[in-house]
Amino acid sequence: MWLLTFFPDLFVHLVFLAGLLLFLGATFLGMIPVINTYKTPAQIVGVIILAFGIYLEGGLAHKKEIEVAVKELEAKLAEANAKSQEKNTEIVEKIIKDTRVIRQKGDDIIKYVDREIVKYDNQCVIPEDVIKVYNEAATLGTATNLKEDKKAEPTDEKKEHKMLLPPRVSQ
Repeated sequence: MWLLTFFPDLFVHLVFLAGLLLFLGATFLGMIPVINTYKTPAQIVGVIILAFGIYLEGGLAHKKEIEVAVKELEAKLAEANAKSQEKNTEIVEKIIKDTRVIRQKGDDIIKYVDREIVKYDNQCVIPEDVIKVYNEAATLGTATNLKEDKKAEPTDEKKEHKMLLPPRVSQ
């Protein structure tokens, strides 16, 4: 209720009280002959002010309920923000851990390639093992499946292969 933004709470109570006093005063003081002529208009004005005062009191009560609800929601929001910060911390820690694992896997693959390339350095042939490891490194795989692949597929070491490059990201 926008009217309540302009007036303090005391004004609302005073309007209600003024309407009530005017109506009751006109009713009881209407027995006096001099005031009796103004009894009916005073009662009508008193009822109008009383009705407006009741309306303002209802708006004031609603405003207070809204303020209580807003405070409760602000408390819930603060609690949700605290939980969000905890989750963000967990996510950052997980990302750091995953990054370390990925770097370690990449280092393992590089060590394996360096170890295997020495065997074939004089022949200038790129073995299929190196190509597979290179492709796995491009997709952040591991070199653990390499020995299983070597048993499954017989390779001709003198056969030259084109090295596969990691996929490029288009802009």
